[in-house]
Amino acid sequence: MILGLIMALIAGTLVSLQNIFNSKVNEHAGSWATTTVVLGMGFLASLGIGLIFEGKKLFILQNMQPWYWVSGVIGVGVVTCLVQGIRLLGPTYAIAIVMTSQLTFALLFDSLGWLGLEQIPFTFKQLLGVLIIVAGVIVFKLGGVREKKLSRRKLVQSQNDSTQVQKLEI
Repeated sequence: MILGLIMALIAGTLVSLQNIFNSKVNEHAGSWATTTVVLGMGFLASLGIGLIFEGKKLFILQNMQPWYWVSGVIGVGVVTCLVQGIRLLGPTYAIAIVMTSQLTFALLFDSLGWLGLEQIPFTFKQLLGVLIIVAGVIVFKLGGVREKKLSRRKLVQSQNDSTQVQKLEI
């Protein structure tokens, strides 16, 4: 259990770090180049590490359902959408929405037993947890809107004050 928690925390940290790097690459290279670089580097890293730890067993893919191969295509969608979401919304807001979406769909897939998952009974506690997270994202976004309005007002007031001072000097 502890190892699982540690690994999940590390994964969350790495995803956040990767998103920052991806958005910086996207500023210079564009969305599709970013996706190509990210997934290409991921492929090379996975291949190298896989060969080191698993050797030839890396290529034994018996009893795998054909639709699982779609995972790589899904990865293209993940990287592309995340890079654009961060560009358009900012990292914190985009990641909050991604996490909420992940949790919601994980709950749906678990509860319905879709895609070969063991069906886990849906409970009110699970729904409440997702709703609290959604409420947190809404509060986060609304709080940011208020701060932006205050910041804009201060900027406009500062510009007005500068204009008035310039008029007085003339």
